[in-house]
Amino acid sequence: QMYFKCIDLILIIFFSLQLSGCLILAVSIYLRVSKGGNKITDQYFPAVNLMIAIGAIIMVLGFLGCCGAYRESRCMLLLFFIFLLIIFILLVAAGIAGAVSQNKMQDWVNEQLKSLVPLSSQPQSVINDLENLQKDLKCCGIVNGKSDWTSVPESCRCNYTISATATPGAECGSDRYYSTPCSTRIVNLMKENMVIVLGIAFGIAVLLIFGLAFSMALYCQISKKDGPTTNA
Repeated sequence: QMYFKCIDLILIIFFSLQLSGCLILAVSIYLRVSKGGNKITDQYFPAVNLMIAIGAIIMVLGFLGCCGAYRESRCMLLLFFIFLLIIFILLVAAGIAGAVSQNKMQDWVNEQLKSLVPLSSQPQSVINDLENLQKDLKCCGIVNGKSDWTSVPESCRCNYTISATATPGAECGSDRYYSTPCSTRIVNLMKENMVIVLGIAFGIAVLLIFGLAFSMALYCQISKKDGPTTNA
Protein backbone atom coordinates (compact mmCIF):
# COMPACT_ATOMS: atom_id res chain seq x y z
CA GLN A 1 0.00 0.00 0.00
CA MET A 2 0.98 3.63 -0.48
CA TYR A 3 1.20 4.25 3.27
CA PHE A 4 3.71 1.45 3.85
CA LYS A 5 5.77 2.48 0.81
CA CYS A 6 5.97 5.97 2.31
CA ILE A 7 7.20 4.52 5.62
CA ASP A 8 9.85 2.49 3.77
CA LEU A 9 11.08 5.63 2.02
CA ILE A 10 11.19 7.54 5.30
CA LEU A 11 13.11 4.69 6.96
CA ILE A 12 15.69 4.84 4.16
CA ILE A 13 16.11 8.61 4.63
CA PHE A 14 16.43 8.30 8.41
CA PHE A 15 18.89 5.43 8.01
CA SER A 16 20.94 7.57 5.58
CA LEU A 17 20.98 10.31 8.21
CA GLN A 18 22.24 7.82 10.78
CA LEU A 19 24.94 6.58 8.39
CA SER A 20 26.10 10.15 7.73
CA GLY A 21 26.45 10.64 11.49
CA CYS A 22 28.49 7.43 11.73
CA LEU A 23 30.71 8.59 8.84
CA ILE A 24 31.35 12.01 10.40
CA LEU A 25 32.10 10.36 13.74
CA ALA A 26 34.50 7.82 12.19
CA VAL A 27 36.41 10.44 10.16
CA SER A 28 36.65 12.77 13.16
CA ILE A 29 37.98 10.02 15.43
CA TYR A 30 40.52 9.06 12.75
CA LEU A 31 41.71 12.69 12.52
CA ARG A 32 41.94 12.88 16.31
CA VAL A 33 44.06 9.72 16.51
CA SER A 34 46.23 10.42 13.43
CA LYS A 35 47.18 13.95 14.49
CA GLY A 36 49.02 12.66 17.55
CA GLY A 37 47.35 15.05 20.00
CA ASN A 38 49.06 18.41 19.48
CA LYS A 39 48.08 20.45 22.55
CA ILE A 40 48.27 23.77 20.71
CA THR A 41 45.73 22.90 18.03
CA ASP A 42 43.62 20.82 20.42
CA GLN A 43 43.28 23.60 22.99
CA TYR A 44 42.71 26.59 20.75
CA PHE A 45 41.08 25.04 17.67
CA PRO A 46 38.89 22.15 18.87
CA ALA A 47 37.20 21.63 15.49
CA VAL A 48 37.75 17.86 15.59
CA ASN A 49 36.03 17.63 18.98
CA LEU A 50 33.10 19.59 17.57
CA MET A 51 32.84 17.22 14.60
CA ILE A 52 32.87 14.22 16.94
CA ALA A 53 30.00 15.72 18.92
CA ILE A 54 28.01 16.54 15.76
CA GLY A 55 28.53 13.05 14.34
CA ALA A 56 27.45 11.38 17.57
CA ILE A 57 24.33 13.56 17.90
CA ILE A 58 23.25 12.98 14.28
CA MET A 59 23.83 9.23 14.65
CA VAL A 60 21.66 9.07 17.79
CA LEU A 61 18.95 11.21 16.20
CA GLY A 62 18.96 9.03 13.09
CA PHE A 63 18.43 5.97 15.28
CA LEU A 64 15.60 7.78 17.09
CA GLY A 65 13.95 8.63 13.77
CA CYS A 66 14.25 5.06 12.49
CA CYS A 67 12.71 3.68 15.69
CA GLY A 68 9.92 6.24 15.59
CA ALA A 69 9.08 5.46 11.97
CA TYR A 70 9.27 1.69 12.43
CA ARG A 71 7.14 1.70 15.59
CA GLU A 72 4.93 4.49 14.24
CA SER A 73 5.47 6.41 17.49
CA ARG A 74 4.31 10.02 17.33
CA CYS A 75 6.20 10.85 20.52
CA MET A 76 9.58 9.68 19.13
CA LEU A 77 8.93 11.37 15.79
CA LEU A 78 8.05 14.64 17.49
CA LEU A 79 11.22 14.52 19.61
CA PHE A 80 13.21 13.70 16.48
CA PHE A 81 11.69 16.69 14.65
CA ILE A 82 12.36 19.11 17.53
CA PHE A 83 16.01 18.10 18.02
CA LEU A 84 16.61 18.06 14.27
CA LEU A 85 15.15 21.56 13.96
CA ILE A 86 17.43 22.83 16.75
CA ILE A 87 20.50 21.37 15.03
CA PHE A 88 19.44 22.86 11.69
CA ILE A 89 19.01 26.34 13.22
CA LEU A 90 22.40 26.11 14.95
CA LEU A 91 24.04 24.91 11.71
CA VAL A 92 22.58 27.83 9.72
CA ALA A 93 23.55 30.32 12.43
CA ALA A 94 27.10 28.94 12.55
CA GLY A 95 27.38 29.12 8.76
CA ILE A 96 26.22 32.74 8.67
CA ALA A 97 28.53 33.71 11.54
CA GLY A 98 31.46 31.98 9.85
CA ALA A 99 30.82 33.73 6.53
CA VAL A 100 30.47 37.14 8.18
CA SER A 101 33.57 36.80 10.37
CA GLN A 102 35.82 35.19 7.76
CA ASN A 103 37.73 38.43 7.20
CA LYS A 104 38.41 38.67 10.95
CA MET A 105 39.89 35.17 11.13
CA GLN A 106 43.49 36.38 11.39
CA ASP A 107 42.69 38.67 14.32
CA TRP A 108 40.78 35.90 16.10
CA VAL A 109 43.62 33.40 15.69
CA ASN A 110 46.18 35.92 16.94
CA GLU A 111 43.99 36.70 19.94
CA GLN A 112 43.75 33.00 20.82
CA LEU A 113 47.49 32.33 20.51
CA LYS A 114 49.16 35.49 21.83
CA SER A 115 48.73 34.26 25.42
CA LEU A 116 51.50 31.75 24.70
CA VAL A 117 54.11 34.50 24.19
CA PRO A 118 56.93 34.37 25.23
CA LEU A 119 57.11 30.83 23.89
CA SER A 120 60.31 29.90 25.70
CA SER A 121 58.57 30.24 29.08
CA GLN A 122 55.99 27.57 28.28
CA PRO A 123 56.20 24.01 29.72
CA GLN A 124 58.42 21.60 27.83
CA SER A 125 55.46 19.63 26.48
CA VAL A 126 54.00 22.80 24.93
CA ILE A 127 57.39 23.76 23.51
CA ASN A 128 57.69 20.33 21.89
CA ASP A 129 54.27 20.76 20.30
CA LEU A 130 55.23 24.23 19.09
CA GLU A 131 58.40 22.93 17.49
CA ASN A 132 56.50 20.11 15.78
CA LEU A 133 53.99 22.68 14.51
CA GLN A 134 56.82 24.84 13.14
CA LYS A 135 58.37 21.88 11.33
CA ASP A 136 55.06 20.76 9.83
CA LEU A 137 53.86 24.22 8.73
CA LYS A 138 57.30 25.66 7.92
CA CYS A 139 56.81 28.68 10.15
CA CYS A 140 58.50 30.33 13.12
CA GLY A 141 56.87 31.79 16.22
CA ILE A 142 53.18 32.19 16.80
CA VAL A 143 52.21 35.81 16.17
CA ASN A 144 55.33 37.95 15.62
CA GLY A 145 57.72 35.44 14.09
CA LYS A 146 61.02 34.39 15.68
CA SER A 147 60.83 37.31 18.15
CA ASP A 148 58.21 35.26 20.04
CA TRP A 149 61.11 33.08 21.21
CA THR A 150 63.66 34.16 23.77
CA SER A 151 66.01 31.56 22.32
CA VAL A 152 65.11 30.65 18.72
CA PRO A 153 64.95 26.83 18.35
CA GLU A 154 66.35 24.80 15.45
CA SER A 155 62.82 24.05 14.24
CA CYS A 156 62.66 27.67 13.03
CA ARG A 157 65.67 27.14 10.78
CA CYS A 158 64.85 26.39 7.16
CA ASN A 159 66.88 24.48 4.59
CA TYR A 160 67.56 27.54 2.44
CA THR A 161 71.25 27.91 1.51
CA ILE A 162 72.51 31.35 0.53
CA SER A 163 74.54 31.44 -2.66
CA ALA A 164 75.77 34.09 -5.02
CA THR A 165 72.95 33.55 -7.52
CA ALA A 166 70.10 32.57 -5.18
CA THR A 167 67.58 34.85 -3.58
CA PRO A 168 65.66 34.15 -0.38
CA GLY A 169 62.33 32.44 -0.93
CA ALA A 170 58.97 33.44 0.50
CA GLU A 171 59.29 30.85 3.28
CA CYS A 172 62.89 31.46 4.26
CA GLY A 173 64.40 34.79 5.27
CA SER A 174 67.96 35.90 4.62
CA ASP A 175 68.83 34.88 8.18
CA ARG A 176 67.88 31.26 7.32
CA TYR A 177 64.84 31.28 9.62
CA TYR A 178 61.26 30.86 8.49
CA SER A 179 59.84 34.34 8.01
CA THR A 180 56.13 33.47 8.37
CA PRO A 181 54.52 33.15 11.84
CA CYS A 182 52.49 29.99 12.48
CA SER A 183 49.26 31.93 13.00
CA THR A 184 49.36 33.00 9.35
CA ARG A 185 49.91 29.39 8.26
CA ILE A 186 46.99 28.24 10.39
CA VAL A 187 44.68 30.89 8.93
CA ASN A 188 45.72 29.92 5.39
CA LEU A 189 44.97 26.26 6.11
CA MET A 190 41.57 27.19 7.54
CA LYS A 191 40.73 29.23 4.44
CA GLU A 192 41.93 26.49 2.08
CA ASN A 193 39.72 23.91 3.83
CA MET A 194 36.71 26.23 3.96
CA VAL A 195 35.28 24.76 0.75
CA ILE A 196 35.39 21.26 2.24
CA VAL A 197 33.76 22.44 5.46
CA LEU A 198 31.03 24.27 3.55
CA GLY A 199 30.42 21.19 1.40
CA ILE A 200 30.02 18.96 4.45
CA ALA A 201 27.75 21.52 6.12
CA PHE A 202 25.61 21.81 2.97
CA GLY A 203 25.26 18.03 2.74
CA ILE A 204 24.24 17.79 6.39
CA ALA A 205 21.75 20.65 5.93
CA VAL A 206 20.10 18.86 2.98
CA LEU A 207 19.74 15.66 5.01
CA LEU A 208 18.31 17.65 7.91
CA ILE A 209 15.72 19.30 5.65
CA PHE A 210 14.61 15.91 4.30
CA GLY A 211 14.52 14.53 7.83
CA LEU A 212 12.39 17.44 9.06
CA ALA A 213 9.95 17.22 6.16
CA PHE A 214 9.45 13.46 6.23
CA SER A 215 9.30 13.16 10.00
CA MET A 216 6.51 15.75 10.18
CA ALA A 217 4.72 14.15 7.22
CA LEU A 218 4.82 10.75 8.89
CA TYR A 219 3.73 12.27 12.21
CA CYS A 220 0.66 13.76 10.51
CA GLN A 221 -0.14 10.50 8.71
CA ILE A 222 0.07 8.49 11.92
CA SER A 223 -2.13 11.05 13.68
CA LYS A 224 -4.80 10.72 10.97
CA LYS A 225 -4.54 6.93 10.98
CA ASP A 226 -4.78 6.52 14.77
CA GLY A 227 -7.29 9.27 15.36
CA PRO A 228 -7.11 12.23 17.76
CA THR A 229 -7.82 10.17 20.88
CA THR A 230 -5.15 7.52 20.39
CA ASN A 231 -1.99 7.87 22.50
CA ALA A 232 1.44 7.79 20.79
